[in-house]
Amino acid sequence: MSRYARGAVAPTLWAARAGVAERAVRDRHLRRVWGLPGTALGRAAWPPGPGQRLFTEWNYWWQAHLLDCLVDAQLRDPVPDRARVVRQLVRGIRVRNLGSWTNSYYDDVAWLGLALLRASDHLGLDTGAAVARITEQLRAGWTDHGGGGIWWRRGDTFKNVPANGPAAILLARAQRAPTGGDRADRQRARSMTNWMTRALRDPETGLLFDGLHVAPDGSITDVTRIFYPYCQGVYLGACVELGAHDPGGGWLERAVDVVYATAGHLAPAGVITATPGGDGGLFAGILTRYLALAVPYLPTDAADVARGLVLASADAAWRNRTVAPGGPVFPAEWARPADQPDPHRPERALSVQLSGWMVLEAAARLERPA
Repeated sequence: MSRYARGAVAPTLWAARAGVAERAVRDRHLRRVWGLPGTALGRAAWPPGPGQRLFTEWNYWWQAHLLDCLVDAQLRDPVPDRARVVRQLVRGIRVRNLGSWTNSYYDDVAWLGLALLRASDHLGLDTGAAVARITEQLRAGWTDHGGGGIWWRRGDTFKNVPANGPAAILLARAQRAPTGGDRADRQRARSMTNWMTRALRDPETGLLFDGLHVAPDGSITDVTRIFYPYCQGVYLGACVELGAHDPGGGWLERAVDVVYATAGHLAPAGVITATPGGDGGLFAGILTRYLALAVPYLPTDAADVARGLVLASADAAWRNRTVAPGGPVFPAEWARPADQPDPHRPERALSVQLSGWMVLEAAARLERPA
């Protein structure tokens, strides 16, 4: 057993804890969009201010992860009520996005595409048209500037792992989906993952930098040398997605490398470090999702490391929770006790609470039979 495998507990306990987290997030954050029947959306903060109540602040990509968490929960404990909520959330996202599935950010739309595809695969929702629209936009995002990759957003000069990672995962999955992707999507996924390896992998640590800026002539002007947890998660996810169907392509060796790099540099005492508040509230949770998904495909030693990181992080998030009306409040940094949510604390953000729920669902996934 790896020295990182801490926090392991009795079977089924993580599923129960994930259920508690789900109820807290749903009770506090999930509401109709502008009072419209048959819709739902996650308020971006609790207690909510006017902007969250009216959904003038709504954080498109956070809703994608809320949808992903609900799909996780339905796989853990399938019930008709949750399937209904999933349909309402999908409808609510489109209503709030004024009838569109996309926006200008390639990372945002890739996240929603992944969640919609999972809702189709596991719950039978008809999301084919939405996924097709999203994948069409992602395909169009590739250029040779900076050596390849897709942009962070339209009209920008930045290319990064947070856009290319989820896009690669989505395109690899969509190519196999019943809804039918483009036959070249798998090669696009390979190209995106190879670009991340070539352009943004730090040779000293084995971790992925955030992204790079390019000039109009395509030359690289600057590299953002920050190691965000979710960059490692989506790169790992892309390598595993490709390696699961091409074990001889070297993809799983890259997955092993990033698991060990994450354990060595981003998880003091085995607990994944957080990026508190705002969008950063989701970063650690995303990493645990893809660590858990990677476990069945990794060699034993690397699988033990990945499993240990998830379980130790889940244990820390649960142990350091606080209690408020509606249930637990998870800490912005899992290794430290949570603060009571208020306008000045990151625990108020939906992103932070989704990350706490996400790590518990990842742990629950690991305790289910393979």
